[in-house]
Amino acid sequence: MLKEFKNFIMTGNVIEFAVAVIMAGAVGQVVNGFVNDIVMPVVGEFTGGVDFANLKFVLTEASGVAGEAGAIAENAIRYGAWINTLVNLVIVGLVMFVIIKAYNKTKTPPPPPAPKGPSQEDLLAEIRDLLKKK
Repeated sequence: MLKEFKNFIMTGNVIEFAVAVIMAGAVGQVVNGFVNDIVMPVVGEFTGGVDFANLKFVLTEASGVAGEAGAIAENAIRYGAWINTLVNLVIVGLVMFVIIKAYNKTKTPPPPPAPKGPSQEDLLAEIRDLLKKK
């Protein structure tokens, strides 16, 4: 059973999948940084200096000092963070589209089908026509 597990783990598909998961995590961090540090400040500038990450609808205000007895944390709907997440999704989708499109260009097209010869009916008609000429 241990030998079968070793063979399973050492197959190319499992290793490729592990590499893909690790790379996806790294790419996710890069995309998050790009969205939060580059795209959203530009979008915020065009919308009058709004920082989307701080946009929220407060349901209950915070009271007291955090960490002390009786302190109540703020309860808010953070729709600005959700907007950032949507922009992140669109950018990831765009990047994946470009990567898949480039990958598909590298694939060689399948060879064209071999030309079909004449069918049996065509050959028989040709033989018949040749016999009529004799």
